[in-house]
Amino acid sequence: MLGLAVVLLLTDRFAPRNSENVAAASDKSIAVLPLVNASGDDKQQFFSDGISESLIVALSQAPGLTVIGRNSSFRFRDGKTDSKTVGEKLGVARLLGGSVQHAGDMVRISVELVDAPSGRALWSQRYDRPYKDLFALQDDITTAVADVLKAKLLGDAPTAQSDRPPSGNIEAYNALLEANFQAAKLTDESNRRAIALLDRAIALDPNYALAYAKRARAWTFPLAWNDPIVAKGLVAASPARADVRRALALNPNLAYAHAIAGNLSGYIDGDPAAAEADYRRALALQPDLSVALTGLSRQMSQAGRYPEAIDLIRRSLLSDPLSATAYAQLARLLQLTGQLDEAQAAFDKVRELLPDAPGVQANFVWLAITRGDAETAMRSAQAMPPGKFRDDSLAAAAQIGTDRAAADTALRDYIDKQGEANPSGVAEMYALRSEPGPMFDWLKHALAADDPGAKWPWEDPYFIRYRNDPRFAEYCKQAGIVTPAQVDAANAAYPAKRANEAGAR
Repeated sequence: MLGLAVVLLLTDRFAPRNSENVAAASDKSIAVLPLVNASGDDKQQFFSDGISESLIVALSQAPGLTVIGRNSSFRFRDGKTDSKTVGEKLGVARLLGGSVQHAGDMVRISVELVDAPSGRALWSQRYDRPYKDLFALQDDITTAVADVLKAKLLGDAPTAQSDRPPSGNIEAYNALLEANFQAAKLTDESNRRAIALLDRAIALDPNYALAYAKRARAWTFPLAWNDPIVAKGLVAASPARADVRRALALNPNLAYAHAIAGNLSGYIDGDPAAAEADYRRALALQPDLSVALTGLSRQMSQAGRYPEAIDLIRRSLLSDPLSATAYAQLARLLQLTGQLDEAQAAFDKVRELLPDAPGVQANFVWLAITRGDAETAMRSAQAMPPGKFRDDSLAAAAQIGTDRAAADTALRDYIDKQGEANPSGVAEMYALRSEPGPMFDWLKHALAADDPGAKWPWEDPYFIRYRNDPRFAEYCKQAGIVTPAQVDAANAAYPAKRANEAGAR
């Protein structure tokens, strides 16, 4: 399919908190800002970032304490934004900041807990400890912060999540911190460096479950989910599955490993039942784990269960209100459910947050296509830089225009270039042309060719226009996916399910 490869983000107006209600943010809500690297050595940046992320992990173990995830809090690395604005954007009442200096065998960490609206310091401390006592130092900081916030940490509970190696090997831990730092750069080169670092972490501690789970995630990175057929081959040739199995054998309660298992089950194996079970297990262990919330939301979206998918992604935004992944999924759901004005605002925000990301401008083309605005769609497509996104957008925009000769030519060119590799994309072209007969034919061809897009018609706003066509239900049965009747039944039952879950919490 075409639209699924487009990057989507959501404007702040859809986030669960904003500047209008931050004043009501709970005192038990906190963002750990990236600690400043005070070592005078840029190569130590990974260490200060890693300590910051470890504090996030540790504080997240306190029930009732809302802790903002790394993706969102690290957007304020430069320290130029005042505390009130940071609190408003993240929807928290408290901020933890400071600095880290690692020199030789010593570590100095200075931390300060601040009331976000006023900028008033609530607590501060400086710690000078031997490097070998790093874990104890982290425990002292998280305990002190939790005490100020009147929150209780889980400590050594069996289901507590930790990023530390079971052996206590600080060098293995250091390698994992640096791997996280490299993986966050989101490039193929940095991802290869992350894998090498995780190899080292595992060599230093063969029982480091989180290192195996992180490496499994790193092996899936080159997919970017933009070419699922190639992705299957890449993952099949990698140790990703073996890494997940090893991680769960070492620590059956590691939420992150269950979430990565869900990614493999859903995206690669095409087993939605297994993926749902994996994600729900992860969330039972760590209810705010964004990778599990976004993954389960995507599974619900693929099953046409849009209300539940929206609720899950909004839960993710509670702890990661500036997450591109979460915003992408919510924006996709808004488009699927016909909330196009809200989607327009999302596309405006994408230009602000990711102005240089591939495919960003295609968002405006696809929104115009969904609206049936052929002129705007074509104009937006023509303004895109050369490349596959532009080619696909031009072909799609032509299909809804009044120049049928141009549409026919664009379709023939698209089939010649991509018909074999992307038959579900051809089906989408026919959906845009309002020609359901060839659309269903090409979907069946995509199914026979093992094109993953053939299993995701519920995630495509152009396919679901035909959900009431008897051929749609027939196709769903053939593909082994949920039928319109099953989707309707699940969505009708969801309000009661939501009420029961809310009562249980």
